[in-house]
Amino acid sequence: MPRAARRPSVRSHLGDAAREVFGWEELRPAQLAAMEAVMAGEDTIVVMPTGAGKSAVYQVPGVLLDGPVLVVSPLIALQRDQVSALGRSAGARASAVNSSQRARENAQTWERVREGALDFLFVSPEQLAKPDVLAMVGGAGPALMVVDEAHCVSSWGHDFRPDYLALGRVRDRIGHPPLLALTASAAPPVRADILRHLRMPGAREIVSGFDRPEIHLEVVRHQDEEAKSRWVVERAAGEAKPGIVYAGTRKETERYAAELSSLGFAGAAYHAGMTGAARSAVHDAFHAGELDVVVATSAFGMGIDKTDVRFVLHASVPGSLDAYYQELGRAGRDGRPARAILGYRSEDLGVQRYRASGHPDEAALAALMDRIRAHTGPVPPTVLREETGLTHSALTSLVHLLSEAGGLLLEEAGIRAVPGARRDTCAREAVRLAEARTRLERSRVEMMRGYAESEGCRRRALLGYFGEDLPAGECAGCDNCEASEHEDGARGPAVLAGTGGSTAPSAAIPTAPEFPPGTRVSHRAWGEGEVMSGEADRLTVLFTEAGYRTLSLDAVREQSLLTPLVGA
Repeated sequence: MPRAARRPSVRSHLGDAAREVFGWEELRPAQLAAMEAVMAGEDTIVVMPTGAGKSAVYQVPGVLLDGPVLVVSPLIALQRDQVSALGRSAGARASAVNSSQRARENAQTWERVREGALDFLFVSPEQLAKPDVLAMVGGAGPALMVVDEAHCVSSWGHDFRPDYLALGRVRDRIGHPPLLALTASAAPPVRADILRHLRMPGAREIVSGFDRPEIHLEVVRHQDEEAKSRWVVERAAGEAKPGIVYAGTRKETERYAAELSSLGFAGAAYHAGMTGAARSAVHDAFHAGELDVVVATSAFGMGIDKTDVRFVLHASVPGSLDAYYQELGRAGRDGRPARAILGYRSEDLGVQRYRASGHPDEAALAALMDRIRAHTGPVPPTVLREETGLTHSALTSLVHLLSEAGGLLLEEAGIRAVPGARRDTCAREAVRLAEARTRLERSRVEMMRGYAESEGCRRRALLGYFGEDLPAGECAGCDNCEASEHEDGARGPAVLAGTGGSTAPSAAIPTAPEFPPGTRVSHRAWGEGEVMSGEADRLTVLFTEAGYRTLSLDAVREQSLLTPLVGA
């Protein structure tokens, strides 16, 4: 065929739309690969670091597809930012339906949906639990369904939201459009959970590099809680602004914000105990550049579209590297230097271990199955909450476990028992699943400890958790690697506040050639797993049942602790 007669490729259409509609001269390879998968109608999961342009993956195809794009987004503030950005940068027809808007505003949006006058419709998962909303969305014939912050679908994720569990069924009700799942942080078990719950077998997986070289990594260790509290305020005051301080409790957010304000900085607290209007005011002020520092619990930050955050300081230790990576990734999105600083006391991990230690009672699970069986048909969750007195999240957790154990079916009309399922057998299996999850959660807490107490390259430790290797000598900046370069060979781990002690970090040498990251292996006691990363003397393996384990490489070799699974 003559060159002039060739039809423009999908890739060229995407490039033209990115440039002409959004003003983006170039798309990253991972973005482009994901967009091509979307245009081909493939189910796709995209894991990209915060600031890598995940939203572009649906925005650019969205102006080319024949039909609206349904975006399931967990936070109203995030929906508002995305709608505003689409209208501002692309002139796209975008709107949202949520509980913060007047009934008239939502009605106007639905009218635009019926008229085919919207390119992007943003909703929360809670909205999609309403039959009338499902009917209107289905009637619009969406060309693509997007699940943003997809780690919320996983009970192993750090921002689990029970209403996300229904999205696989929602997709079937609205015509089964192609599904795009987006997240900035999904370690392998979370990623597998997302694919399972969203019913995406065989989905295209696009995982971009997790390294954020513009973010310098540092841990400052403390022995005394009072001294650490003083350090938090002093360090936050001394860093370039704007910044985010993450604290463990609502009381701490208010105290730190007040102390920073007393020093002349524009500071504000943010936590789930505030009214929605108050949280929105803090969010908007921070986004507009009116605040120097927001001191927040983990409730703040999901989907924050602010590029110039210069530091993220953790006054409390997160429960996993998943959560830590997600939160520190809010710094430096403009590509300029930024800092991620962790204030660490080993005692702080006691709270996280406690949170990871609980699991449901077998008798309670069996009783719940009995109660569901007492109904002649599917039981709506609202009825079950009234009958059991359980909270929404507690009931969802128990139902989710019994469903995985083969005892319950989750249907549009409600929950019902699987015919012939043995109550006691299902309850025991649900407890076994919960205990396996508890082991994983505890192991993730220990991986967090390993990062904080590491004497080696922190960047290697962080990337290794996500199954990504960092070649020797390529750390873009962490406190340990910098300490190892000091004159006279002075090397050390993160500074222990008030002591000045140091020891030598381990060499950053890639893992043993026989166990590269991604290798499927088997252990006599812990079963099957996957090698996540390795250093000069150790391997980190994620076992399906036992969670993360760090093994001595010498022991692995000398005692044949791991057997590679051929063809896995």
